[in-house]
Amino acid sequence: MLVLGIESSCDETGVALYDTERGLLAHHLHTQMAMHAEYGGVVPELASRDHIRRVVPLTEGVLQEAGVGYDDIDAVAFTQGPGLGGALLAGSGYANALAFALNKPVIPVHHLEGHLLSPLLADEKPEFPFVALLVSGGHTQFMAVRGIGDYTLLGESVDDAAGEAFDKTAKLLGLPYPGGAKLSELAKSGTPNAFAFPRPMLHSHDLQMSFSGLKTAVLTAVEKVRAETGSNKISGQTRNDICYAFQDAVVDVLVAKSKKALLDTGFRTLVVAGGVGANWKLRDEFSRLSVQMPSEKGKPKAEAVKVFFPPMAYCTDNGAMIAFAGAMRLQDRKQAAGFNVKPRWPLSDIVKA
Repeated sequence: MLVLGIESSCDETGVALYDTERGLLAHHLHTQMAMHAEYGGVVPELASRDHIRRVVPLTEGVLQEAGVGYDDIDAVAFTQGPGLGGALLAGSGYANALAFALNKPVIPVHHLEGHLLSPLLADEKPEFPFVALLVSGGHTQFMAVRGIGDYTLLGESVDDAAGEAFDKTAKLLGLPYPGGAKLSELAKSGTPNAFAFPRPMLHSHDLQMSFSGLKTAVLTAVEKVRAETGSNKISGQTRNDICYAFQDAVVDVLVAKSKKALLDTGFRTLVVAGGVGANWKLRDEFSRLSVQMPSEKGKPKAEAVKVFFPPMAYCTDNGAMIAFAGAMRLQDRKQAAGFNVKPRWPLSDIVKA
């Protein structure tokens, strides 16, 4: 079965073709990053209009690369939510119109399910069950995943998502939009222990998280530096040191909470998905992840954990993950037509396959 996937939840238009026998055939992506940079953030109306402009050329591009035609498509999958209402409608309208014209089924896909399943696009795939850490600009959640559509929310950020905190902190430091990736790059040149920021809710005994307070801690540090130097400008090394300390604080929390999620569930496989999954520090720390399991003699024993990331190209929003999730839903006969979109849509509310 050949599934066309369309992603338009925010500021990236992604289109891809996934074949259930041959795998991913083609995927094209257009990012609106440069357009929104002028405004310091995503402008929903501009995002919606740009999706409309891009989706048809992107579709024709993936069809040409895959060497197939419109009539070869067996189903059309699209992101139904969550996301920006207008942006979602752009993708939904096109997907439903195309499916109607081709007399093919249309498959609404949950954006976070696409991220959650994206590591299955890699050559080395995780096996169910596993703990999923969904960490992006809009969401930071832990899910217990027992199969396609069988997801249980274990905990989440009570305020800013980790990716959102990265971008807001970068803006506070004067880095251009979107600054999260830039902040991470500058952190490589930072000095350890030059600054110390709190690890919010690190010892809360649950899987809830909070990242908004870190922005306040950075602001306080920046204001102190300015007062001490008598200048509104922050030197490059000081900025790098702040980036290092901020990134360390976020990663420490995510690692500690991941260990607890694995202990609580008893699973030994962790999947990390979403845009922040591309962060070098996060990948480095998770590559050495282990959990302390109680032994029969009462002494804790370190046990290795299998950690899976999606390929780097599929960490951010993309059509490949939507095409793949749609294909899994189509195989399980859970397809359904629907022009409506769901800007707010908890992953735990989707139908179990």
